[in-house]
Amino acid sequence: MGNSQSSKKSASVPPAGCPVAPQEKAQGGAESGCPVDPKYRNEAVYNVYSQRLNDPNNPLPKNPIQSIQGADVLDPKNNMPLEPNQLPCPGQRLPLSTERVSSNIPKGGTTGTWLYPSPQMVFNALKRKGKGDDVGEGDMDGFIAAHNAMNEGTWQKVAVWELLHRDECPNPTLLRFKGKPHDLSPKALIRTWLGGPEPFDRHDWTIDRCGKEVRYVIDFYFNEEKAGTPQAFELVVRPALDSFEAALDRVKMTIYENFAEWGLPCPITGTSGSIGSASIGKEPSPSN
Repeated sequence: MGNSQSSKKSASVPPAGCPVAPQEKAQGGAESGCPVDPKYRNEAVYNVYSQRLNDPNNPLPKNPIQSIQGADVLDPKNNMPLEPNQLPCPGQRLPLSTERVSSNIPKGGTTGTWLYPSPQMVFNALKRKGKGDDVGEGDMDGFIAAHNAMNEGTWQKVAVWELLHRDECPNPTLLRFKGKPHDLSPKALIRTWLGGPEPFDRHDWTIDRCGKEVRYVIDFYFNEEKAGTPQAFELVVRPALDSFEAALDRVKMTIYENFAEWGLPCPITGTSGSIGSASIGKEPSPSN
């Protein structure tokens, strides 16, 4: 994903309604859907590398040579490119699209949504990280489709968790995120101890809950036996245990999910449990 700005397309996964996902922009550039009250909006805006773009005390440096050459100039703080490279990489045989697609994931500190990387950006990143030996230009369309779908699915799962706090903040946003593919989460570690597979990736997402930063941990699993089907990817999403509130949320969600599986009303409210049903996939767009 990337910085929020206008683009020609929107993600293929349709928005499920607020607060799960914002509606697309109306014609003329007007925003529709679920605006965040400015007084609760986090002023910080981050890029895809979790660098704050509008930090008055630490502005990102501008490198004019990069804009001329299109090279990946690295920031020594994190060894990541200051700006995405959209030029073909050395040895590339076929041209790739540089068009970026808008997601349905609201971007913290703005009124827009995150942008997904272009096929060229992803191809360059794979080659730079030494992970593209078995990936060719012809594989990028499928790779991008899976990447974007997983992020859309992750946000919808985060949004279900955030329904636990909808009275406090009806419209959370994604502030920043970070990939941690080599850091097994405690839950993933326990699953491997019990004989399960390791996740192929891990992300930490920090959301803006109307002025409060909350971290989520996401483990991504792939089931070879279900390759080629929507069930091939498993997304394990939960709030990080950074606070007592997050631990309590995990307990609540477990109760809600179990009672929804059993077809029983919520033990706390005595009514049909929409949050638990949404979490286990029985309701596409919870509204109560």
